[in-house]
Amino acid sequence: MASPKTLTTLADENTFESRFIRDEDERPKIAHNNFSNEIPIISIAGIDEANEQREEICKRIVEACEEWGIFQVVDHGVDTKLISEMTRLAREFFALSPEEKLRFDMSGGKKGGFIVSSHLQGEAVQDWREIVTYFSYPIKSRDYSRWPEKPEEWKKVTEEYSEKLMSLSCKLLQVLSEAMGLEKDALTKACVDMDQKVVVNFYPKCPKPDLTLGLKRHTDPGTITLLFQDQVGGLQATKDNGKTWITVQPVEGAFVVNLGDHGHILSNGRFKNADHQAVVNSNHSRLSIATFQNPSPDAIVYPLKIRDGEKSLLEEPITFAEMYRRKMSKDLEIARLKKLAKEKQLQDLEISVKFEAKPMDKILA
Repeated sequence: MASPKTLTTLADENTFESRFIRDEDERPKIAHNNFSNEIPIISIAGIDEANEQREEICKRIVEACEEWGIFQVVDHGVDTKLISEMTRLAREFFALSPEEKLRFDMSGGKKGGFIVSSHLQGEAVQDWREIVTYFSYPIKSRDYSRWPEKPEEWKKVTEEYSEKLMSLSCKLLQVLSEAMGLEKDALTKACVDMDQKVVVNFYPKCPKPDLTLGLKRHTDPGTITLLFQDQVGGLQATKDNGKTWITVQPVEGAFVVNLGDHGHILSNGRFKNADHQAVVNSNHSRLSIATFQNPSPDAIVYPLKIRDGEKSLLEEPITFAEMYRRKMSKDLEIARLKKLAKEKQLQDLEISVKFEAKPMDKILA
């Protein structure tokens, strides 16, 4: 019986399959290492002090959220040894055999584990990535049976990492709450019992990086996301609806912070929900660790403050679960229409070829 195949296996075999080929308009426009310095890099040393330095830090964070919805933080207080341990364990996990990784297969609705690629049900094209994900908050909802057993230190290190990232996320949300003229815990409280999901992404070397994406273009549905990425490069962002893209410069020890749809709505559109994707390359595998801070499913979603002269982004309050459902339904519908358009294009091409072949048929008859 043949061994199950993961993307790591395909990469080792230098094999590329048609299921990863993106339509022309979705393919990468710039290279994984064509770096831009447009995304602000902000030192948050001193953010806990009530002084002019904190005011300047907050001003820079707010400006970044208004322009891009994305920025990088350094001097964030998360121990570099902890980050190194987290990345080491992640690399060890992805280096395991396909059989070992697939013991934690999360397909079929399982909450947490490993999956080869990821795409919406009904979407024809798949992303060039492997992921392992675990749900870490609320703590009472943790299901350790879905957390990998190997490497052995995984549980201990990821628990500590999750705790530190939760703390840092709440600190950044306090800045945005204050910028909106609200109590500093307003955005965190709007999440009710905040969820945290950690997704470890592995993008193996790809034989045809120009034809595919590691992660398709999207905005995150939740409140705020913190991403640690290695030095390879591949995270890309756009602020003009995909006309132009930039590749985010990897910064040693930094977290890339981006706002999601929930954060965008709570601010009534003042803060952007970062529009981004990930590209791959043929020379280096890439690792990133995304920590998603989301509201609980029953949290009520509605702008916390509407400025004079503005209309609310939402007609009426809805739950986060309903907001998420609508987003997924819309994405599925777009994927369905795109698939139909592609099929019609192929049919039209076949008809055109047959029509052009007729005169020749008559000549040969």
